[in-house]
Amino acid sequence: MSRPVEARTALRLALLFAGVLAPLFGFGMLAEDVIEKELFFFDGPLLQFMHQHAGAALDTVMIFSTRAGSALALVPLVLLVGGWLYRQGERMRTWFWVLATAGAALLNLLAKLSFARARPSLWISILPETTYSFPSGHAMASMAMSAAIVCLVWRHPRWRWPTLAAACVFVVLVGLSRIYLGVHYPSDILAGWMASLAWVAGLALLLKIS
Repeated sequence: MSRPVEARTALRLALLFAGVLAPLFGFGMLAEDVIEKELFFFDGPLLQFMHQHAGAALDTVMIFSTRAGSALALVPLVLLVGGWLYRQGERMRTWFWVLATAGAALLNLLAKLSFARARPSLWISILPETTYSFPSGHAMASMAMSAAIVCLVWRHPRWRWPTLAAACVFVVLVGLSRIYLGVHYPSDILAGWMASLAWVAGLALLLKIS
């Protein structure tokens, strides 16, 4: 077996474990406790910590971040990237992009209806939500889009690490904004990240995207 083949095999195995199996296991643990209506030890303290540090400047940053991770902002970007891939003749990568982003949105809707977890009610949010809480739609959408973009550019060494760094910052900011605004438990965010990461990584392995 040549070294390039060995490297690709090792990469796929690492992606299978770190991108699919580990996130699925984590999501399963969180989902089990949500079903049993048990509280996570970190949910309350982290929410309170974020709220205690609220202020006008952070309000602005977090509102911007949460809107950047909303459907209103992400759907046009998803359509733009999908259209560009299609026009480039990248049919398989177009399918991957569509399935990664649209599939994550559908999974989130089904999960919210299945778990029917109520939103936090520790304080009145400046951007209140009325839908179910688990898992976070913003967390799932931002992670799905970011992970898919990283997969698409991974074969380009020049863009690989800058894209990964930017994606991590974006995903974390969106997730933190949902906790800061008091509309999600931290466990909702973690579950959303894990579900989308497993979904996108699984698609990337299945469709051999990288």
